[in-house]
Amino acid sequence: MRNKLKSKLGFGTAPLGNMFRNIPDAEALATVQAAWDKGVRYFDTAPLYGAGLSEIRLGEALAGHKRDEYILSSKVGRVILDEVEDPAARQLGEKGGVFQFGRPNKIVNDYSADATLRSIEDSLKRLKTDHLDIVFVHDVAQDFYGDEWLAQFEVARTGAFRALDRLRDEGVIKGWGLGVNRVEAVELLLDLNEPKPDVTLLAGRYTLLDHERALQRLMPAALQQGMDIVVGGPYSSGILAGGAHFEYQQASPEIIAKVERIKAIAQRHNVSVKAAALQFALANPAVAAVIPGASRPERIEEDHAALNEKPSAAFWQEMREQKLVSAAAPLPGDAKE
Repeated sequence: MRNKLKSKLGFGTAPLGNMFRNIPDAEALATVQAAWDKGVRYFDTAPLYGAGLSEIRLGEALAGHKRDEYILSSKVGRVILDEVEDPAARQLGEKGGVFQFGRPNKIVNDYSADATLRSIEDSLKRLKTDHLDIVFVHDVAQDFYGDEWLAQFEVARTGAFRALDRLRDEGVIKGWGLGVNRVEAVELLLDLNEPKPDVTLLAGRYTLLDHERALQRLMPAALQQGMDIVVGGPYSSGILAGGAHFEYQQASPEIIAKVERIKAIAQRHNVSVKAAALQFALANPAVAAVIPGASRPERIEEDHAALNEKPSAAFWQEMREQKLVSAAAPLPGDAKE
Protein backbone atom coordinates (compact mmCIF):
# COMPACT_ATOMS: atom_id res chain seq x y z
CA MET A 1 0.00 0.00 0.00
CA ARG A 2 2.74 2.45 0.92
CA ASN A 3 4.08 2.56 -2.60
CA LYS A 4 0.66 3.76 -3.76
CA LEU A 5 0.63 6.78 -1.42
CA LYS A 6 3.16 8.55 -3.68
CA SER A 7 4.94 10.34 -0.81
CA LYS A 8 5.58 10.07 2.92
CA LEU A 9 4.18 13.54 3.57
CA GLY A 10 0.52 13.93 2.72
CA PHE A 11 -2.07 16.54 3.59
CA GLY A 12 -4.84 16.08 6.15
CA THR A 13 -7.68 18.39 5.17
CA ALA A 14 -9.75 18.47 8.36
CA PRO A 15 -8.88 22.17 8.85
CA LEU A 16 -10.49 22.95 5.49
CA GLY A 17 -13.83 22.05 7.09
CA ASN A 18 -13.56 25.24 9.18
CA MET A 19 -11.92 23.47 12.08
CA PHE A 20 -11.88 25.85 15.06
CA ARG A 21 -12.40 28.93 12.86
CA ASN A 22 -14.20 30.29 9.82
CA ILE A 23 -11.68 29.96 6.98
CA PRO A 24 -12.24 31.95 3.77
CA ASP A 25 -12.63 29.86 0.62
CA ALA A 26 -9.69 31.60 -1.04
CA GLU A 27 -7.40 30.75 1.87
CA ALA A 28 -8.48 27.11 1.87
CA LEU A 29 -7.93 26.76 -1.87
CA ALA A 30 -4.55 28.49 -1.67
CA THR A 31 -3.48 26.04 1.02
CA VAL A 32 -4.27 23.03 -1.16
CA GLN A 33 -2.44 24.67 -4.06
CA ALA A 34 0.58 25.29 -1.84
CA ALA A 35 0.61 21.61 -0.90
CA TRP A 36 0.42 20.60 -4.56
CA ASP A 37 3.21 23.00 -5.48
CA LYS A 38 5.42 21.41 -2.80
CA GLY A 39 4.87 17.98 -4.32
CA VAL A 40 2.12 16.62 -2.08
CA ARG A 41 0.13 13.98 -3.95
CA TYR A 42 -1.79 12.31 -1.12
CA PHE A 43 -4.85 14.09 0.27
CA ASP A 44 -7.14 12.85 3.03
CA THR A 45 -10.60 14.17 3.85
CA ALA A 46 -13.94 13.08 5.36
CA PRO A 47 -17.66 13.94 5.26
CA LEU A 48 -17.47 14.90 8.96
CA TYR A 49 -15.06 17.76 8.30
CA GLY A 50 -17.43 20.70 8.21
CA ALA A 51 -20.36 18.46 7.13
CA GLY A 52 -18.88 18.06 3.67
CA LEU A 53 -17.14 21.42 3.44
CA SER A 54 -13.62 19.96 3.37
CA GLU A 55 -14.55 17.58 0.57
CA ILE A 56 -16.20 20.37 -1.44
CA ARG A 57 -13.15 22.63 -1.12
CA LEU A 58 -10.68 19.84 -1.83
CA GLY A 59 -12.66 18.78 -4.90
CA GLU A 60 -12.63 22.30 -6.24
CA ALA A 61 -8.91 22.72 -5.56
CA LEU A 62 -7.96 19.46 -7.28
CA ALA A 63 -10.39 19.76 -10.21
CA GLY A 64 -7.70 21.08 -12.54
CA HIS A 65 -5.33 18.16 -11.96
CA LYS A 66 -5.35 14.75 -13.63
CA ARG A 67 -6.94 12.20 -11.33
CA ASP A 68 -4.16 9.64 -11.74
CA GLU A 69 -1.60 12.15 -10.46
CA TYR A 70 -2.76 12.03 -6.83
CA ILE A 71 -4.08 9.66 -4.17
CA LEU A 72 -7.35 10.50 -2.45
CA SER A 73 -8.80 9.04 0.73
CA SER A 74 -12.07 9.83 2.43
CA LYS A 75 -14.18 8.17 5.08
CA VAL A 76 -17.47 6.42 5.76
CA GLY A 77 -19.62 6.10 8.86
CA ARG A 78 -21.40 9.44 8.51
CA VAL A 79 -24.02 10.44 5.97
CA ILE A 80 -24.56 14.15 5.31
CA LEU A 81 -28.21 15.13 4.77
CA ASP A 82 -29.81 18.12 3.06
CA GLU A 83 -31.71 19.08 6.21
CA VAL A 84 -29.92 21.34 8.66
CA GLU A 85 -29.07 21.40 12.37
CA ASP A 86 -27.12 23.59 14.79
CA PRO A 87 -23.44 22.66 14.24
CA ALA A 88 -22.54 23.77 17.77
CA ALA A 89 -25.08 21.34 19.28
CA ARG A 90 -23.80 18.20 17.57
CA GLN A 91 -22.80 15.24 19.73
CA LEU A 92 -19.26 14.56 18.55
CA GLY A 93 -17.80 12.98 21.65
CA GLU A 94 -14.37 14.41 22.42
CA LYS A 95 -14.52 16.53 19.23
CA GLY A 96 -17.52 18.54 20.35
CA GLY A 97 -17.49 22.03 18.83
CA VAL A 98 -14.49 21.36 16.59
CA PHE A 99 -16.51 21.95 13.40
CA GLN A 100 -19.05 24.44 14.71
CA PHE A 101 -18.09 26.80 11.86
CA GLY A 102 -18.77 24.17 9.19
CA ARG A 103 -21.89 23.70 7.09
CA PRO A 104 -25.16 23.23 9.03
CA ASN A 105 -26.15 20.04 7.20
CA LYS A 106 -27.32 17.26 9.50
CA ILE A 107 -24.82 14.47 10.14
CA VAL A 108 -26.12 10.92 10.70
CA ASN A 109 -23.88 8.17 12.08
CA ASP A 110 -24.36 4.92 10.16
CA TYR A 111 -21.82 2.11 9.64
CA SER A 112 -24.09 -0.22 7.67
CA ALA A 113 -23.21 -1.49 4.20
CA ASP A 114 -25.94 0.57 2.52
CA ALA A 115 -24.86 3.77 4.28
CA THR A 116 -21.24 3.02 3.35
CA LEU A 117 -22.09 2.89 -0.34
CA ARG A 118 -24.25 6.01 -0.09
CA SER A 119 -21.51 7.87 1.76
CA ILE A 120 -19.00 7.03 -0.96
CA GLU A 121 -21.39 8.17 -3.69
CA ASP A 122 -22.02 11.46 -1.88
CA SER A 123 -18.28 12.01 -1.32
CA LEU A 124 -17.56 11.47 -5.00
CA LYS A 125 -20.06 14.19 -5.90
CA ARG A 126 -18.59 16.67 -3.40
CA LEU A 127 -15.05 15.83 -4.48
CA LYS A 128 -15.91 16.05 -8.20
CA THR A 129 -14.18 12.77 -8.95
CA ASP A 130 -15.08 9.29 -10.13
CA HIS A 131 -13.25 7.20 -7.52
CA LEU A 132 -11.61 7.11 -4.12
CA ASP A 133 -8.30 5.31 -3.70
CA ILE A 134 -8.61 4.58 0.02
CA VAL A 135 -11.66 4.52 2.28
CA PHE A 136 -11.41 4.70 6.07
CA VAL A 137 -14.19 3.75 8.49
CA HIS A 138 -14.35 6.88 10.62
CA ASP A 139 -14.28 7.19 14.42
CA VAL A 140 -15.71 3.80 15.33
CA ALA A 141 -14.08 4.03 18.76
CA GLN A 142 -14.67 5.00 22.37
CA ASP A 143 -13.81 8.68 22.00
CA PHE A 144 -17.04 9.14 20.04
CA TYR A 145 -19.32 6.43 21.37
CA GLY A 146 -18.17 5.72 24.92
CA ASP A 147 -19.55 2.40 26.17
CA GLU A 148 -21.44 1.96 22.90
CA TRP A 149 -18.34 1.78 20.76
CA LEU A 150 -18.19 -2.01 20.59
CA ALA A 151 -21.80 -2.13 19.40
CA GLN A 152 -20.95 0.40 16.69
CA PHE A 153 -17.84 -1.61 15.80
CA GLU A 154 -20.00 -4.71 15.32
CA VAL A 155 -22.31 -2.81 12.96
CA ALA A 156 -19.22 -1.73 11.01
CA ARG A 157 -17.78 -5.26 11.03
CA THR A 158 -20.83 -6.74 9.36
CA GLY A 159 -21.58 -3.66 7.27
CA ALA A 160 -18.85 -1.20 6.27
CA PHE A 161 -15.91 -3.60 6.62
CA ARG A 162 -17.42 -6.25 4.34
CA ALA A 163 -18.64 -3.69 1.82
CA LEU A 164 -15.20 -2.10 1.59
CA ASP A 165 -13.47 -5.47 1.44
CA ARG A 166 -15.64 -6.33 -1.55
CA LEU A 167 -14.96 -3.00 -3.25
CA ARG A 168 -11.23 -3.54 -2.75
CA ASP A 169 -11.38 -7.07 -4.16
CA GLU A 170 -13.37 -5.79 -7.15
CA GLY A 171 -10.75 -3.11 -7.79
CA VAL A 172 -13.12 -0.21 -7.13
CA ILE A 173 -10.83 1.06 -4.34
CA LYS A 174 -7.17 0.31 -3.67
CA GLY A 175 -7.52 -0.26 0.07
CA TRP A 176 -9.47 0.34 3.26
CA GLY A 177 -9.07 0.43 7.02
CA LEU A 178 -10.05 2.49 10.03
CA GLY A 179 -9.70 6.23 10.54
CA VAL A 180 -9.63 6.58 14.31
CA ASN A 181 -8.13 8.40 17.28
CA ARG A 182 -7.84 5.31 19.47
CA VAL A 183 -5.54 2.28 19.35
CA GLU A 184 -7.99 -0.29 20.72
CA ALA A 185 -10.27 -0.25 17.68
CA VAL A 186 -7.35 -0.95 15.34
CA GLU A 187 -6.12 -3.79 17.55
CA LEU A 188 -9.59 -5.32 17.45
CA LEU A 189 -9.70 -5.02 13.67
CA LEU A 190 -6.35 -6.77 13.33
CA ASP A 191 -7.59 -9.60 15.54
CA LEU A 192 -10.39 -10.45 13.10
CA ASN A 193 -9.91 -13.44 10.82
CA GLU A 194 -11.72 -11.52 8.09
CA PRO A 195 -12.15 -9.07 6.52
CA LYS A 196 -8.59 -7.81 6.32
CA PRO A 197 -7.62 -4.11 6.06
CA ASP A 198 -4.79 -2.68 3.98
CA VAL A 199 -4.06 0.62 5.70
CA THR A 200 -5.30 2.50 8.75
CA LEU A 201 -5.25 6.17 9.63
CA LEU A 202 -4.31 6.58 13.29
CA ALA A 203 -4.66 10.17 14.48
CA GLY A 204 -2.93 11.48 17.58
CA ARG A 205 -1.79 8.11 18.90
CA TYR A 206 1.70 8.01 17.47
CA THR A 207 3.10 11.41 18.33
CA LEU A 208 5.84 12.79 20.55
CA LEU A 209 3.19 13.31 23.23
CA ASP A 210 1.40 9.96 22.99
CA HIS A 211 2.93 6.80 21.55
CA GLU A 212 3.48 4.26 24.36
CA ARG A 213 0.24 2.32 23.79
CA ALA A 214 0.66 2.09 20.03
CA LEU A 215 4.21 0.78 20.45
CA GLN A 216 3.17 -2.10 22.69
CA ARG A 217 0.94 -4.07 20.33
CA LEU A 218 -0.36 -2.11 17.40
CA MET A 219 2.80 -1.23 15.51
CA PRO A 220 4.27 -4.77 15.74
CA ALA A 221 0.92 -6.32 14.74
CA ALA A 222 0.52 -3.93 11.81
CA LEU A 223 3.99 -4.81 10.55
CA GLN A 224 3.37 -8.52 10.96
CA GLN A 225 0.08 -8.41 9.10
CA GLY A 226 1.24 -6.03 6.39
CA MET A 227 -1.17 -3.23 7.28
CA ASP A 228 0.32 0.22 6.75
CA ILE A 229 -0.23 3.01 9.27
CA VAL A 230 -0.88 6.57 8.16
CA VAL A 231 -0.20 8.92 11.08
CA GLY A 232 -2.68 11.75 11.39
CA GLY A 233 -2.46 14.60 13.85
CA PRO A 234 1.35 14.47 14.24
CA TYR A 235 1.21 17.83 16.03
CA SER A 236 -1.34 16.57 18.57
CA SER A 237 -4.13 18.95 17.48
CA GLY A 238 -1.67 21.82 17.17
CA ILE A 239 0.13 22.02 20.52
CA LEU A 240 3.36 20.77 18.90
CA ALA A 241 3.09 23.39 16.16
CA GLY A 242 2.68 26.44 18.34
CA GLY A 243 -1.08 26.06 18.90
CA ALA A 244 -3.08 25.80 22.11
CA HIS A 245 -5.08 22.60 21.46
CA PHE A 246 -4.35 19.02 22.51
CA GLU A 247 -6.83 16.27 21.70
CA TYR A 248 -9.10 18.90 20.09
CA GLN A 249 -9.44 20.78 23.40
CA GLN A 250 -7.47 23.45 25.25
CA ALA A 251 -4.22 21.82 26.39
CA SER A 252 -3.87 21.04 30.09
CA PRO A 253 -1.07 22.55 32.22
CA GLU A 254 0.60 19.11 32.28
CA ILE A 255 0.69 18.86 28.49
CA ILE A 256 1.89 22.45 28.15
CA ALA A 257 4.71 21.71 30.59
CA LYS A 258 5.75 18.62 28.61
CA VAL A 259 5.75 20.57 25.37
CA GLU A 260 7.93 23.24 27.00
CA ARG A 261 10.45 20.56 27.95
CA ILE A 262 10.53 19.34 24.35
CA LYS A 263 10.93 22.91 23.10
CA ALA A 264 13.84 23.53 25.45
CA ILE A 265 15.73 20.47 24.19
CA ALA A 266 14.92 21.36 20.59
CA GLN A 267 16.25 24.89 21.04
CA ARG A 268 19.50 23.60 22.55
CA HIS A 269 20.04 21.41 19.50
CA ASN A 270 18.73 23.94 16.97
CA VAL A 271 15.84 21.70 15.96
CA SER A 272 12.27 22.74 15.18
CA VAL A 273 9.58 20.90 17.14
CA LYS A 274 7.71 20.32 13.88
CA ALA A 275 10.72 18.48 12.47
CA ALA A 276 10.96 16.34 15.57
CA ALA A 277 7.25 15.51 15.43
CA LEU A 278 7.16 14.56 11.75
CA GLN A 279 10.39 12.63 11.73
CA PHE A 280 9.58 10.76 14.93
CA ALA A 281 6.39 9.40 13.36
CA LEU A 282 8.06 8.45 10.08
CA ALA A 283 10.89 6.61 11.84
CA ASN A 284 8.59 3.73 12.76
CA PRO A 285 8.76 1.06 10.02
CA ALA A 286 5.00 0.48 10.26
CA VAL A 287 4.30 4.07 9.22
CA ALA A 288 3.78 4.64 5.50
CA ALA A 289 2.97 8.36 5.61
CA VAL A 290 2.21 11.26 7.91
CA ILE A 291 -0.52 13.76 7.08
CA PRO A 292 -0.39 17.00 9.06
CA GLY A 293 -3.30 19.36 8.60
CA ALA A 294 -3.07 22.99 7.59
CA SER A 295 -5.37 25.88 6.77
CA ARG A 296 -2.77 28.43 5.69
CA PRO A 297 -0.28 28.15 2.80
CA GLU A 298 2.66 29.13 5.01
CA ARG A 299 2.04 26.09 7.21
CA ILE A 300 2.67 23.86 4.20
CA GLU A 301 6.04 25.51 3.71
CA GLU A 302 6.87 24.88 7.37
CA ASP A 303 5.92 21.21 7.11
CA HIS A 304 8.18 20.58 4.13
CA ALA A 305 11.06 22.48 5.69
CA ALA A 306 10.60 20.37 8.82
CA LEU A 307 10.67 17.15 6.81
CA ASN A 308 14.03 18.15 5.33
CA GLU A 309 15.66 19.13 8.62
CA LYS A 310 18.35 16.87 10.04
CA PRO A 311 17.97 16.70 13.83
CA SER A 312 21.19 15.44 15.38
CA ALA A 313 21.64 12.10 17.08
CA ALA A 314 22.41 14.09 20.26
CA PHE A 315 18.93 15.63 20.15
CA TRP A 316 17.24 12.24 20.00
CA GLN A 317 19.56 10.88 22.66
CA GLU A 318 18.57 13.65 25.05
CA MET A 319 14.89 13.13 24.26
CA ARG A 320 15.32 9.48 25.26
CA GLU A 321 17.35 10.30 28.34
CA GLN A 322 14.68 12.76 29.49
CA LYS A 323 12.03 10.07 28.85
CA LEU A 324 10.23 12.29 26.36
CA VAL A 325 10.26 9.44 23.87
CA SER A 326 9.95 5.78 24.73
CA ALA A 327 13.10 3.73 24.93
CA ALA A 328 11.36 1.25 22.59
CA ALA A 329 10.45 3.82 19.93
CA PRO A 330 12.40 3.67 16.66
CA LEU A 331 14.10 7.00 16.03
CA PRO A 332 15.53 8.63 12.90
CA GLY A 333 18.90 7.07 12.25
CA ASP A 334 18.00 3.76 13.88
CA ALA A 335 18.39 0.76 11.59
CA LYS A 336 15.00 -0.33 10.26
CA GLU A 337 14.31 -4.00 9.95
